[in-house]
Amino acid sequence: MANPATEARKKGMSGKQKAANFLIFIGPEKSARLFKHLSDDEIEQLTLEIANVRQVSMDKMDEIFLEFYEMCLASKFIGQGGIGYAKDVLERAYGEQKTAEIIGRISASLQVRPFDFMRKTEPSQLINFIQSEHPQTIALILAYLEPEKASLILSALPPERQAEVAKRIAIMDTTSPEVIKEVEKVLERKLSSIAPQELTAAGGIKSVVEIINRVDRGTEKTIMEALEVQDPELAEEIKKLMFVFEDIVMIDDRSVQRVLREVETQDLGLALKGASNEVGQKIFRNMSSRASDMLREDIEFMGPVRLRDVEEAQQRIVNIIRRLEETGEIVIARGGGDEVIV
Repeated sequence: MANPATEARKKGMSGKQKAANFLIFIGPEKSARLFKHLSDDEIEQLTLEIANVRQVSMDKMDEIFLEFYEMCLASKFIGQGGIGYAKDVLERAYGEQKTAEIIGRISASLQVRPFDFMRKTEPSQLINFIQSEHPQTIALILAYLEPEKASLILSALPPERQAEVAKRIAIMDTTSPEVIKEVEKVLERKLSSIAPQELTAAGGIKSVVEIINRVDRGTEKTIMEALEVQDPELAEEIKKLMFVFEDIVMIDDRSVQRVLREVETQDLGLALKGASNEVGQKIFRNMSSRASDMLREDIEFMGPVRLRDVEEAQQRIVNIIRRLEETGEIVIARGGGDEVIV
């Protein structure tokens, strides 16, 4: 019996056409929620495809949903234990031929990231494993690990190496697969086959910010002080991204109230104009009823504002938060060393 998903592909139905049919089927409300996670280019392409669809065939939808289910199932197993684990589980359920078809279908979009074995290893073991490596090797490894695990390892390194590794992550751009394979051979010989077949991007300022944001305050201070001496421009770029306005939700209510005493009302209104509901609720909850009502009115009558003005107001508030944290007047919960006792 022919597989429906296979037959759909034989008929030449493209991925965009399948996505368009899927979005039509689930309706405008759910489609709009999905669109929020797509780029402008992707939205434009899907909109054109949707416009070209005259009717949605239930037979086609069955094929699309079956293919979608199979890909989700395979991705789930890959996430749990790697591509070898997924292949083993799927073969038990579908057989070798069907499994090869499913894995092949997602291989174009799937990239098994380098150093996969390290994601399944405890941080304490990783620290012992890599601490004697060259800083560039450590930086390469941390850039591919989850920020939470990478931050634990970075914190455990000797202070004189922390800033060096952080700097190397920040200035890292692309790494050739040959280099990655060579490093993997040294660290774990049997995993050389997982390196992607094209240049892979990892590291960069955002990567190191995600890691530093999760280390304890002492480690952060050590790294930033060293970077301010070694590379002041890089240190400033990292500082700008280390705490964003939306992160206010992570601050305790007492600290939020302290911050609000320093903030200009006009800045607060502008900042909330472009903030999420969660941030807005956090702010309003820490104001008096009268002040909250007045601020809501100010925002309502403010009308359209430039995005640049909103971002500048948010940054001024972030600067206040950073200053109050540095003086010890407020606490921002971070890694394991920053539990707050009330």
